[in-house]
Parts: sequence; C-alpha cells; structure tokens
Amino acid sequence: MSKSVENSQAMPNEVNAQLLQQQLLQQQLLLQNTQNQDDEIDLAELWRAIWAGKFTIIIISMIFAVASVFFALSKPDIYKASAILAPASDKAGGLGGMSGKLGGLASMAGISLGGGGGVDKTALALEIIKSRSFVETFITKHDLVVPLMASMKWDRASDTLVINEEMYDSVNNKWLREVKAPKKPEPSSWEAYQAFSNLVTVSQDKTSSMVNIDIEFYSPEIAKQWLTWLVQDINEFMRDQDQIEAKASIDYLTKQLVNIKVATMETVFYQLIEEQTKSMMLTMVKKEYVLKTIDPAQVPDTKDKPKRALIVVLGTMLGGMLSVLIVLIRYFSKKN
Repeated sequence: MSKSVENSQAMPNEVNAQLLQQQLLQQQLLLQNTQNQDDEIDLAELWRAIWAGKFTIIIISMIFAVASVFFALSKPDIYKASAILAPASDKAGGLGGMSGKLGGLASMAGISLGGGGGVDKTALALEIIKSRSFVETFITKHDLVVPLMASMKWDRASDTLVINEEMYDSVNNKWLREVKAPKKPEPSSWEAYQAFSNLVTVSQDKTSSMVNIDIEFYSPEIAKQWLTWLVQDINEFMRDQDQIEAKASIDYLTKQLVNIKVATMETVFYQLIEEQTKSMMLTMVKKEYVLKTIDPAQVPDTKDKPKRALIVVLGTMLGGMLSVLIVLIRYFSKKN
C-alpha cells in the first residue's frame, strides 16, 4: 500500500516539472523572437536615418575628398636612392685582431695581447653611420645644412632645389627663420643631425650580411650624391682609424723592442710588427675598406612618396565615416 501511495504522489510532481519546463522554453522563445524583432527594427531604423541624411553624407564626403586631393597635391615628391653593400672585412685590426694568431707565441714570451675575438667591423661601421659625431662631420664636410634645412621641393624643369626664402636668404647667405629661444635662426648641429637621420635608413640582412642604405630627399640627383658620399666617407673613416691604430701599435712595439734581450720575445715582437705593417699596407690599397659596393646608388626615376591616390582614398573614407556618425547622432538626438 505504501509503495502505491508513493507512486501516486510522484506522478503529479513529474507532470508539474514537465509543465514548468515547457513554460520556460516558451518564454525563452518569446524573448528571442522579441529580440530579433528589435534588432530588425534597429537596423531598419538605422538605414532610414542614414537614407534621410544621404545628402549630408554626400556633401561631407565630397568636402573631405576635395581636401584630400589638395593636401596630396601640396606634398612635394620624395625620391629614394638605394645602395646594396657587402662586408669587405669581418674583423677589426690592431693588436686585438692578431691575438688569435699570435696569442700562443706571445704568451710563451710572457706578453698578453688581450681578447682575441675582435669586433665585427661591418656592424661597427653601421653604428658609426648613425652616430652624431660622424653625421655632423659629414654635414659640415659637404656643406649640407642649407639644402637639408631650408629646401622646400625640387624643380624638375631647372633641376634645382627650391629654397624657402622665409628661412634662408640665398643672396646674402643669411638665415632668416623665426624660432623660439634657445634656438637661433641658424640651425644647430643637433638640428641638422636630426634632419639628416630622418632621411637615412640603414639595415642589414642577418642571413646574407648584405647591407642596404637608403636616402630620401626632394631631388633624386642629390639623394644619389649624398648616398655615394656616405659610403665613401664611412670607408675612409674606418680606414683612417685602423691606420692610426696600426701606426700606434708599430711605434709601441718598436720602442719595446729596444729593451728586449730574449731571442724568443724578439721573434714575437718582429712578427707583431710584421702583422701591423701588413694591416697598414692593406688600409692603403683597399679603396672600399669596410663596405664593398654590390649595387651602387642610382638616380631614381620615379618618386617614392607621397602615395597621393592612397591619401585621397583614405581621406574620402574618413569623411564618409564621420558624416554617417554625424547623421546618426543628429537623428537619435532629435528622436529623444
């Protein structure tokens, strides 16, 4: 009897649970249908708002398009000269460069030559190209301050740079630019260094070790000339540094040789002097001392910047998005 009573009581409970589940499902379906209808209504309302403000969208987009055209045309052409270089030598000269070869013999004589790994001369040259002291010397040597700081654009017809007369008086060779203190009308070496650094790009392929140097400027001829000078000057700079180091090493070894009484040590010193003499001769005969030109700089025929078509397209798109936003904000503000 007790089991039959329990079964009779459990039956209504299961029926009630099923009815509750069905009611919950129906409510969820109703909510989903309502949300979908709301979404459809919102999208339809957005489209009506955009369509109502179509003339505003067209006018604003046209204004941005015309402004983009004028902006793109106002930007001067920029040309890029490029050169591909290869490392001409891997290790630095001097006593450090010889320590690997003669370190054992020198140690037998009681002489220490220091570390023997040497320095990657190509990496050192690339860092020197970007250094302030080298760039400032380069600008002064080739008299680049005026074209670097006062030029506006390049006149293709006359193949000359157009100088901004408000910044520099070409007749009297006088700077006229208006700047706030502590700056002066004549650009400082730091300003010239920053301007030149923005034009130069130096990169090296880690796999092939090939070096790419690019210079961007208004004039394609000047960009090519500056790049040629830059490669020549860095080779000359590295050559001069190694010559000074080799000469100093030879002088030092020669002075020390006078005081040497042991035959073994004399042999070591003579070999060191011989190696330094070879290094000195090498600096004199190698024209491209550190960076060897694979593909020399050429006068570019086509401009690299600005991308005028891209500027116009992006400007028009920006105007279209901004106009749609304005239309929607105005529409819903009035509605509220």
